[in-house]
Amino acid sequence: MLTSHLIVAFLSLHFTAAQATYSNTSSSATSLPFSITPDTVEGDPNYTAPIFPILPFNQYAGNPILAPNPASNFESAYLYNPTAIVLNETIFLLYRAQNESKVSSVGLAWSTDGTTFRSMVEQEYDPRTLTVYDQTRLNRPIIYATEPWEQGGGTEDPRIVRVNGTFYVTYTAYNLTSAQLCLATSTDLLTWTKYPPLFPNWQDVAFSDIDVPSPRFNHSKSAAIVNEKIDGVYNMYWGDSSFYHATSPDMLNWTTLSAGEPFASGVHPWENRLIEPGPAPIKTRDNRWILVYNGMTTGRIGYPAAQYGVGQMLIDPSRAFLPTVNTSIINPVTGGTYQPAIADGPVARIEKPMVFPSTELETNGQVGRVTFAEGLVQFKGKWWLYYGMADSYLGVAIADVQA
Repeated sequence: MLTSHLIVAFLSLHFTAAQATYSNTSSSATSLPFSITPDTVEGDPNYTAPIFPILPFNQYAGNPILAPNPASNFESAYLYNPTAIVLNETIFLLYRAQNESKVSSVGLAWSTDGTTFRSMVEQEYDPRTLTVYDQTRLNRPIIYATEPWEQGGGTEDPRIVRVNGTFYVTYTAYNLTSAQLCLATSTDLLTWTKYPPLFPNWQDVAFSDIDVPSPRFNHSKSAAIVNEKIDGVYNMYWGDSSFYHATSPDMLNWTTLSAGEPFASGVHPWENRLIEPGPAPIKTRDNRWILVYNGMTTGRIGYPAAQYGVGQMLIDPSRAFLPTVNTSIINPVTGGTYQPAIADGPVARIEKPMVFPSTELETNGQVGRVTFAEGLVQFKGKWWLYYGMADSYLGVAIADVQA
């Protein structure tokens, strides 16, 4: 059975990061390093499409690369779960920040080398190289609580994709009662238009560490979007227990299969309690897609209980959903209903996590034993996988680009 929610109004949810009223005494940057427009070049100029899987990823010895800033209220307590995009040969990170009250918002930082981010002073001087380094972290959040469904908990866990010059960020809105999947759009990373929850009144099912199911009402989270239209529709993979598959003709109005028809669930011991999508899928050389995702284990088979690791699966959105033929309309793809193809589901997945908690700051923190990835970009001959460390800090793992 198909369920749908059509977004019919913007509800006057247009706002700008400049309107934030957060207390901030740090001297972080007040503007971006350059203006971003729909014409700003995206991606690495020497980009090479991958082969599944992209391995191995090595956790950077200098982690964490970003930490909370006590002098800046919105990110004074915790900073983690980043998404990433390359613009003008610069990596931009949109990350989850929390203040001392644990209200979440989305911050912004940038780097020209993938690991160097600065925020505590306006400029840093390195006497060894006689170089003055500019600060590379915005002094205010770019997406924060403005709507009723965000009040109390805020805006969490962004995932970014760009289509036709517009940035689309999926995020979780949390009002201390319900977590709901939402969408915001921008053309400059600073001014955002928000949309209501994508799947209101969704009934999900969570599982305990002993496989006992429990219903979750009005609960929806975690979405990764394929940035190309395939067979007339865009594809979204979402959910934080199992994966669901949704489609849209326009990136705004999404139709999903019911909770009883998941796209994928955990099958290996390291992911047997839940799985969640990570960053936007990456197209392979054979026109399939790599979906990096996060998994949590019950801990019964060889892993610490409740540990989060990061894996990869290969997916093929092509013909996953087939439109009904309706000759009475001009465009049957956008006008018809969608039926799932029999072969819909992952093509393959790796058997063990490629990134998992292995350091003190990944093992102990706000939530222990967590490595949680939401950002993946190719940059200067490497793959950069950005992830949260124990829901407290921000780290990166790096892999070589395949020949």
